[in-house]
Amino acid sequence: MHRTLILALAPALALAQPAKLSLKQAVEIALALDGNTRVQLAGELVRQSHARSAEARSALLPNLDGQFVYQSQTRNLEAFGLQITLPPALGILIPTFVGPFTTIDARLSATQTVFDFSSIRRYQASRVGIRAAESDSASARDQISAQVATLYMAALAAQAHVDAAQADVDLSQALARLADNRKSAGTGTGIEVTRALVQLANDRQRLLVARNERRQAQLQLLRAMGVNLDTDFDLTGQLEYTPSEALTAKQATDLALAARADWKAQQTREQSLRLSYSATKFERLPSLASFADYGSSGLGFNNSVPTRTYGIALRVPIFDGGRRDAERSDSASQLRQESIRTADLRAQIELEIRLALDSLKSSEDQVQVAREGLEQAERETAQAQRRYEAGVASSLEPTDAQTRLARARDNRIAALLGYNVARINLAQAMGAIRQILQ
Repeated sequence: MHRTLILALAPALALAQPAKLSLKQAVEIALALDGNTRVQLAGELVRQSHARSAEARSALLPNLDGQFVYQSQTRNLEAFGLQITLPPALGILIPTFVGPFTTIDARLSATQTVFDFSSIRRYQASRVGIRAAESDSASARDQISAQVATLYMAALAAQAHVDAAQADVDLSQALARLADNRKSAGTGTGIEVTRALVQLANDRQRLLVARNERRQAQLQLLRAMGVNLDTDFDLTGQLEYTPSEALTAKQATDLALAARADWKAQQTREQSLRLSYSATKFERLPSLASFADYGSSGLGFNNSVPTRTYGIALRVPIFDGGRRDAERSDSASQLRQESIRTADLRAQIELEIRLALDSLKSSEDQVQVAREGLEQAERETAQAQRRYEAGVASSLEPTDAQTRLARARDNRIAALLGYNVARINLAQAMGAIRQILQ
């Protein structure tokens, strides 16, 4: 289990009670280093981008190698074109096969890029790639925050449905007792008792369904948080209506373009590809490198002598069979594709803002209507119950009123859930999801 979760839930664990879990705690646990899987993968991608940047930088740094060679050799001099023939009268015979003989060579070699504009551009592109990976990681954290917040609200709604179903069961039990009492007193009929018991059975069925849905919502929340599915907890939040600040679509879009991590990531990706395209173009330029080596070589350790080499190499590309032209065309195509994605993402952001604003406005109206409907249903149920107790109405009135009350409760829960989810969607579309969850 996460260290964050253990610290947050320690008091409950000490008392062997279900842990108290707030929305802020749920998001913090999901965003921990060992939390949601997507958060962990995003962190690995950032580390990978740092490694790739270090790899690109290595082309601009000195390269130093050490080497020690010990050889035992034989050679055929004729294979090297060495044929020495002396007059037979001298009595000297020059062998064509020599050896075995040993040689040693201990040497340090160094190379250093002096000027290679293509490598410089690739390193700059890799640095921009780090910023893109970091922005992608921030975008993933925003998405996980919104996902956890939405599932937390769904769990609150599921709990509210359980509470409403329990209230319906309590009311049905009260009406069933009243119907039985009226029958015993001779003022009621058997059908009224049967009708009340049928309603009670229906409400108990709804309660069982609501409890199962609550457990499913809790499991989905635990999975999004990345914690053990056996963790027992109670939600501390409430499904409430919190007025939102009025914003126009343009204001919300401007805020989104200034804050959204995925928009920043897309812009840096386009910048990185632009630098990569530049690096491909500059491969046509000459490059300059220096090299040197120093060591000791000879037939053995006692007679080895120092030797060295140093110089400068100028590399001028002349013809490569069209490879660079093909790479430049490929890089240009990738850059154009990224520009298209940038434009598409901007349009998508504007769409998400407008949809979120419309959904928020509609859900606000639904909350108001649902509140009024619940008030009327509660008033109707109370009146029907009093009329039934007074004996001026049959059991049909409280049963029908109870059905409409249950529907009104469900409507209010659905409206509050829709409103809170709309607030989360708007905050996510504006890139401010983690700010509103503080």
